[in-house]
Amino acid sequence: MGSSATPAPSVVSPEFARLFSAQAGPAGTLTFAQFMALALYAPEVGYYSRTKARVGYGPGTDFFTASTSGPIFGELIAAACAKLLGDRDPREFTFVELGAETEGGVLTGVTHPFGRARTVQLGSSIQLQGPCVVFSNELFDAQPFHRFVFRRTAWRELGVELRDGVLTEVELSTTTTASLPQDVPGGYIIDAPLAASTLLDEIAAQPWTGLFVACDYGKSWAELTTATPAGTARAYFRHTQSNDLLAQPGDQDLTCHICWDWLVERLTAHRFEHPIVESQETFLIRHAGALIAATSVAEASRLSPKKLALMQLLHPAHLGQKFQVLHALRQ
Repeated sequence: MGSSATPAPSVVSPEFARLFSAQAGPAGTLTFAQFMALALYAPEVGYYSRTKARVGYGPGTDFFTASTSGPIFGELIAAACAKLLGDRDPREFTFVELGAETEGGVLTGVTHPFGRARTVQLGSSIQLQGPCVVFSNELFDAQPFHRFVFRRTAWRELGVELRDGVLTEVELSTTTTASLPQDVPGGYIIDAPLAASTLLDEIAAQPWTGLFVACDYGKSWAELTTATPAGTARAYFRHTQSNDLLAQPGDQDLTCHICWDWLVERLTAHRFEHPIVESQETFLIRHAGALIAATSVAEASRLSPKKLALMQLLHPAHLGQKFQVLHALRQ
């Protein structure tokens, strides 16, 4: 989790230093969100802009997610989405996966009921129209976020300074963001995923109807403002979680919990009906229960990779409670 203590100085590559300095100008500082945008998405040096294996268990990977479990996750998602469409024919819908890590996405090797399926890679332009099932897995937590710290009676935005090739965290000017609470202890940090809401606005504003499903990890605004005093920001490198957010920019992933309340508000504003957030365990059991039952019966006599993957996706101690799913329909 994030910390109010000053982290150890982080030396950066000459390429990243040039990009940072060009954007920061004479002041030599960026907001954390601006720094994160460079570290994750800058051409050639950004973490998500470089061609490398990031997800999985192989050499050089940094984290695993539900899609690492193999085709069973795609099978469950397809079954759940088809059920959520109700009496609508899935063949009339295009399944669009946003932020897919692989070219084929979550439906790779999966027999699905949809008319078409396509993927949009992370950072690519999103174009949606007509009847769609719009799906994402850990897309919104990969968006740049702002960091704020409460000092005495005011909030200050946290930024990043580059001096002599070394990155350090700094406190920038006082912010007047009205939505930040005033009854928190000194030093309280809020990692505010504002770009996630902006991205959802971009997605929802396009001329499409159908089902929206986002798998991610997040918290309510009440939790973010009362239960996480050190913030929720963290870095991942070689399957190790770290609080050193400035280390090796471009080589490690940066993320924080998204705010489910904000995303629900954006869907409602764009005429989606009754957005619901539920744990991944609850979502899959409720909407893909028949497939789970059939798979459990078929694999009952052996401890197969498919059975192990199913357990990992559903068990509360694994991904079942760590991840949540936001879903809603727009007629």
